[in-house]
Amino acid sequence: MTVDDDASSGSAIVSFFVGIGAWVVTVDHKRIGRLYLGFGMLGLAAASVLGLLLGIERADDADTLLQSNALLQLFQSYRVSLVFAAILPLAIGLSVAAVPLQLGARSIAFPRVALTGFYAWLGGLALTMAALGANGGIGGGDDDAVDLFLAGHGLMIVGLLASAGCVATSVLTTRAPGMTMRRVPLFSWSALIGALGSLLVLPVAFGVIVLLFLDHRYAQLNFGGAEGIAAWIGWLFSVPAVVAFALPAVGVAAELVPVTFKARQAMRGAAFAGIALIGITALAATTQQFVFDVTFDTSGREFFDDVVPMLIFTGLPLLGMLMVMGLGALTAKNGVAGGRPAITAPFVFSFLGLGMILVGLLGNLVLNINDLELAGTTFEEGATLYVVYGGALSVMGGVAFWAPKWWGRTMSDAALLPLALLGVVGTILAALPLYVAGFLDQTGGIPANDADVAAILSLDGVDGGATWIILSLVGHGLVALTLVGFVGLMVATFTGRGEPADENPYGAHTIEWSTPSPAPADNYEHVATVASATPQFDLTHEGSQS
Repeated sequence: MTVDDDASSGSAIVSFFVGIGAWVVTVDHKRIGRLYLGFGMLGLAAASVLGLLLGIERADDADTLLQSNALLQLFQSYRVSLVFAAILPLAIGLSVAAVPLQLGARSIAFPRVALTGFYAWLGGLALTMAALGANGGIGGGDDDAVDLFLAGHGLMIVGLLASAGCVATSVLTTRAPGMTMRRVPLFSWSALIGALGSLLVLPVAFGVIVLLFLDHRYAQLNFGGAEGIAAWIGWLFSVPAVVAFALPAVGVAAELVPVTFKARQAMRGAAFAGIALIGITALAATTQQFVFDVTFDTSGREFFDDVVPMLIFTGLPLLGMLMVMGLGALTAKNGVAGGRPAITAPFVFSFLGLGMILVGLLGNLVLNINDLELAGTTFEEGATLYVVYGGALSVMGGVAFWAPKWWGRTMSDAALLPLALLGVVGTILAALPLYVAGFLDQTGGIPANDADVAAILSLDGVDGGATWIILSLVGHGLVALTLVGFVGLMVATFTGRGEPADENPYGAHTIEWSTPSPAPADNYEHVATVASATPQFDLTHEGSQS
């Protein structure tokens, strides 16, 4: 090896560590968001693999795949991963990475707080998983590990609150000159509603966790000890809370409809209202108004008292979703009438993901009909999977759409389209059989002890129970394959193997497409200005503003 070779090797090593250091301490919102997205995809992969393994265990009466004394923690790891390791970081990460660009801002509000939030979330997630590995968690046998499980959740919540607060503050205070709130792009509006929803839901969960921690640490008198934890925080890992967390995913689809069909958004104010109505799921989760004793054998005032709250907390979000989809269809109709739409992989990902979230919202409504006796069955898990996996598909569409602004290259449509179809098939297979099994009284939920685990594993009295579980585990496997393929395409794109992109490869009309691809660290050379009275058309980038 020559001296030049040694110098070149040393320079490469130095450059590598300098690059790592730049990411570790970055204040560039695009990098902070991508950190969330990267680890969120790892969390989604973990959740899908755990779903696959636990599905095999459910379908296997011999109970030979996994250690029986680890199943309680594995079931909890699966549910924690779906929410805190997957949909929350994916939704917040996409918001952090894309919203300031859409607002014409040079940075996210309080970028160091957003970065600190990421590290707090990641550290809390690591503590939570370590606690589960040490026989902690709900119903855990090690008291210190149970405390660590609660502390880890508290730390995750603090981090997510910090980043969500930065997103909300950005939308409210850092918009470009001329961009009023009614001109905010639909994705940024959904990110605002989602962030406000998190700021409403997560502090309630944090307060409960503090009380649980103190009670478990010192007395274990008021909350049922380790096994009682599920009764107090189990709502965090299910519908409707996950719908509130996945709201930015709805905004991705709403954003891409006008771009795809080359038409102005129909009834823009109504679309804003529809997204806001979906945000009522945050209020339902916060007040824990998600189980209603609705039966059809009552009449008069009693029936009215049961049905009206259910329609407010579960019906209005469903109405909001239908409004968003209906207005999207109207926009598409106008676009088709005026020319040829350009169907792209980002749109397909987001549209299919939106459909999955809709089915999850329908499940959230049906779950509350007491006559159907679906509470405590796998139906609830199916609704959660529809929302989480559907939201993840939509986020993938957002990553593909904004990839040019992060990496200067487009992700291949030809390679992405089969992955979108594989992902939606996987989502349906993972969730729909659990809907069916729920109607057949297959026990589900979050286990708090070994007896609960045994009930979840038991298929006695469930017609074709093994068949539905096998179909579900196949769905988890397909979702995992989709994610592997998508991450592979991401790596190919940011390592320079994607197609170089110009400023506006999709013919979009929001303000971020007026800056070069990739966008500079400060997003815009000059302060961007919205010059049109129409929020999605004729946006300019005026260098005269300072």
